Amino acid sequence: MSYAEVIGDPIAHSKSPLIHGYWLKALGIDAEYRATRVAPDGLGAYFAERAADPAWRGCNITLPHKVAALDHVADPGGVRQSIGATNTVARGADGLFATNTDAAGFYAPLAEHDLAGAPVAVIGAGGAARAVLFALARMGVGPVTLLNRTPLKGAALLAHFGLKGQVLPLTAPLPPAALLVNASSLGMTGQPPLTLDLAPLPEDAIVYDLVYAPLETPLLQAAEARGLEAIDGLDMLIGQAALAFELFFGAAPPRERDEDVRALLGA
Repeated sequence: MSYAEVIGDPIAHSKSPLIHGYWLKALGIDAEYRATRVAPDGLGAYFAERAADPAWRGCNITLPHKVAALDHVADPGGVRQSIGATNTVARGADGLFATNTDAAGFYAPLAEHDLAGAPVAVIGAGGAARAVLFALARMGVGPVTLLNRTPLKGAALLAHFGLKGQVLPLTAPLPPAALLVNASSLGMTGQPPLTLDLAPLPEDAIVYDLVYAPLETPLLQAAEARGLEAIDGLDMLIGQAALAFELFFGAAPPRERDEDVRALLGA
């Protein structure tokens, strides 16, 4: 039986098997989708083994492998030069190749908002943040404030994506941003909390937390308490999963059933 999977370390929190499993059953596709823990020092061996397994259709990639995976598979679309991180590896005619569905998944719930020229704040500078910054650059947003533990890394990212802005430590007060994005693992189950004062945000600001375990993060609770628009991590998760599913299994998932998927995930 053919299969795809999600890899990471840790991986037990992943909801990807539930999403892909639901779509496989709905479409009557005889395949599986699994979650597999892969330690950083085992990433090369993992891809070598999967490349030799004809039943393997590909994988989604989560922390901490989104950058390192690019060292082990082909990159025909230039993901390394554009986003600089991959969240999906699939099998093509010439072997395994990397792509990234995170940027499109991130953008989808923002498509109806006009954020051209608007100030944005982003927390984090890892693989997910790269996809977010890639999308923001193409949306033509205004100055970007990046809050990160390592300012030098953050400054390099802004420059890479051609974004104007500033880099601040995580302890700095938020700027009056129209959009706040948590692209870090802070606030995720088992990770340190994310404590922010949302008072500087305007009344029409959007707060978007990519964390989905727990789904109702303290950041989103604080946003809702202020009456701000809140977007949870499932919007991006389902959006990026749909693009990967089609690569893996050659069929578009039934997106008209997204509410059923959210209910399955406890949303």
